[in-house]
Amino acid sequence: MNGLRFGIRVRARALALATAAVAGWVSAADAPAPLHLRIVGGLGSLNQFTHHERPFWETELARLSQGRYTAEIVPFDRAGIRSQEVLTLVQLGAVPFAALPVSGGITKDPELTGPDLAGLNPDMASMRRSVAAFRPYLETMMRERYGIEVLALYVYPAQVVYCKKPFSGIKGLAGLRVRTSGPAQSDWVEALGGKPVTTGFGDILPLLERGELDCAITGTMSGNTIGLDKATSHIHPMAISWGLSLFVANGAAWNALPADLQALIRRELPRVEHDIWDESERETADGLACDIGAPTCKAGRPGHMVEVPSSPADERLRREIFASTVLPRWLQRCGPQCAAVWNRTIAHVAGIEAR
Repeated sequence: MNGLRFGIRVRARALALATAAVAGWVSAADAPAPLHLRIVGGLGSLNQFTHHERPFWETELARLSQGRYTAEIVPFDRAGIRSQEVLTLVQLGAVPFAALPVSGGITKDPELTGPDLAGLNPDMASMRRSVAAFRPYLETMMRERYGIEVLALYVYPAQVVYCKKPFSGIKGLAGLRVRTSGPAQSDWVEALGGKPVTTGFGDILPLLERGELDCAITGTMSGNTIGLDKATSHIHPMAISWGLSLFVANGAAWNALPADLQALIRRELPRVEHDIWDESERETADGLACDIGAPTCKAGRPGHMVEVPSSPADERLRREIFASTVLPRWLQRCGPQCAAVWNRTIAHVAGIEAR
């Protein structure tokens, strides 16, 4: 399906739903056989989409259901949809099934960003613990507040710092213009004395090439994929954040699905989720190896970047900035109830309480 036409249809549908309160695109009663689902996926250029989301929906669903159910999927960045719009479109039913980015650009509900705040999870083990602690609350909150079912949680590789010139540890970002993906990363950069520039993934390379950025925070493998190893010279391996997205369904659209299709999705999506998390962990290491041209580089293009080692001082500063700046500012955006939510979920694994 052409992405532009898809986006126009999505927006038109959203307007109609807002005025007519239509439930969704898919219903078991009037859908033709085989029932066909329309899915909005993650970023189209990344392996989460190409290796996992698209094969599952466009190939495996039909095989697993013996042809009873089929689907088509388009990445949100090629569907005329901004990441900030996905939550509203799913809630309205204009987009019945979608990957909802929550770590960066989403602004409607800061509470969703809690498990992946900048500086919280320095490694994949920490990220897994934070998400596991927050997930039961997240699933209940999304159902009760928005009428949305959370069916899976996906993660991208670690978001790290790329710079065009040498810098010594994360303190070296002071005074530099650094691309960030959302408020928490911007808070982290500001606390270091840097100048955050919040922009979409697709704008990173053009802004670097035009000299409007000195550095960028993005994924190790995604940075390699778009050529940041050529546009920048130095990379710091500390995970600033990871990039969490939820795979969600509009509640009415989900409830309208046949029971056997619901069961199939509930049974099979955890496998897709597991594979995406494992690949993201591998890609974090492989992306860094490729960016610096290490012999262990496998999936990416070997580059010639210089790795700036992460020191014990960097690790101490990361935790200090999170506790003193990132968490308090998130609580300001999130509202008074979020301190209690944090303290009964993520605080137990992070070892940092909200006050």
